[in-house]
Amino acid sequence: MQPHDYSGEETGQNAETASLNAAPQPENSEHSKDRPKAPGSGRKLKIIAGVVAVALMIGFFVVHRLKSADEKDLIDVTSRIAYAPPMVSVITVQNAPRSFPLTLPGETAAWYESIIYARVDGYVAKWYADIGDHVRKGQVLATIETPELDAQLAAGQAKLKAAVASVVARQADKDFAKTTYERWKNSPKGVVSEQEREAKKAGYDSSVAHLNEAKAQVALDRANVDRYTAMTQFKQVTAPYDGRIIERRIDIGNLVTAGSTANTTPLYRMAQDDPIRVFVDVPQSAAGDIKVGVPAQISASNIPDRVFRGKVARTATAINPQSRTLRAEVDIPNRDHALVSGMYVNVSFQVATEGLVQVPAAALVFRPGGPQIALVDKGNRVTFHKVTIARDDGTTVAIDSGISLGDKIALNISSQITEGETVEPQEFTDGVAHAPVQKK
Repeated sequence: MQPHDYSGEETGQNAETASLNAAPQPENSEHSKDRPKAPGSGRKLKIIAGVVAVALMIGFFVVHRLKSADEKDLIDVTSRIAYAPPMVSVITVQNAPRSFPLTLPGETAAWYESIIYARVDGYVAKWYADIGDHVRKGQVLATIETPELDAQLAAGQAKLKAAVASVVARQADKDFAKTTYERWKNSPKGVVSEQEREAKKAGYDSSVAHLNEAKAQVALDRANVDRYTAMTQFKQVTAPYDGRIIERRIDIGNLVTAGSTANTTPLYRMAQDDPIRVFVDVPQSAAGDIKVGVPAQISASNIPDRVFRGKVARTATAINPQSRTLRAEVDIPNRDHALVSGMYVNVSFQVATEGLVQVPAAALVFRPGGPQIALVDKGNRVTFHKVTIARDDGTTVAIDSGISLGDKIALNISSQITEGETVEPQEFTDGVAHAPVQKK
């Protein structure tokens, strides 16, 4: 047997052991615990921790300082705003223009407008005019068949003839009674008795009375005939004036009844619209300026390219207690029939405003005592003055009394501002038709 050589094997084991010793070991291994630390590493860590702590403390103090300063500034601003006088926008009172445009809603109405009813009972035989037709005065619009009226007329005429014949008979009786009475009246006394003479006289007087009765019956029968004859003229429905048919309510064969009650149906409705009336309700504040002869301009939304001119023809001369308005009428020519009855129109007047001042509507303060305006005096104190409104067009208001030209007045003043309170005025000069811009 060959002796075993262990030198090579030991050499390999030693090499493997050396490599394991040379490999890095984890810090938490037992070897790391026994390994000696680098000198000065703990001191560096303490220095870094101290620097970080100092930086955090400085940052805390800086943030606290800034926050305290902001809180102080906020308290100062809040206190200044709370105790500062309220800011109001003011404007200087100006003279009102020499004329004040006043535009009001109005309504057109026909010069004449009639509802035509039947005057006789019957049924419609034929109609000749329809809606939109222009008709002349006396033109036949429709015809009505009246069999009952025709029968009444025929009976009345027959009765009249009988009454006339009765008059002839009564006249003969009267003539005979007269001659008989005259003979007996002139006979010598003793030939006829007084009683017979008086009987003949009574017969004559009776014949005269019967004749007068017959004549009266003739007059009565003739009046009835004339009435029926006149009624037959209404079998033709005619136009009462020149105009236009705006409604037809009949057709052939319709039964019609004479009269104009709620239970009767009208035949036609017609109107004359040249000239045409325009009615407008004027507010009480302007009623004194709208008088007869005042010019007016009328416009309609459906005719945007035309303006109709006219004058106030008449007024009601009384204020309506329900609406507190004055009824006025403007008459304008309408030859081309551009305007029709029942239209909504705008009526514009130019009203004189001498001696009035003008303020924005935003300056008005409405309180139980009436409209007021807040004046700001030279000491910036507020005083409320009661005013009288002369004109109001929605944007601006003309004042008759309570303020004067050049006064400073507040706009949109708060309800929390009281009489005599001091304010900080902000002059508003951009014009009375624009809202002021408040400073923040």
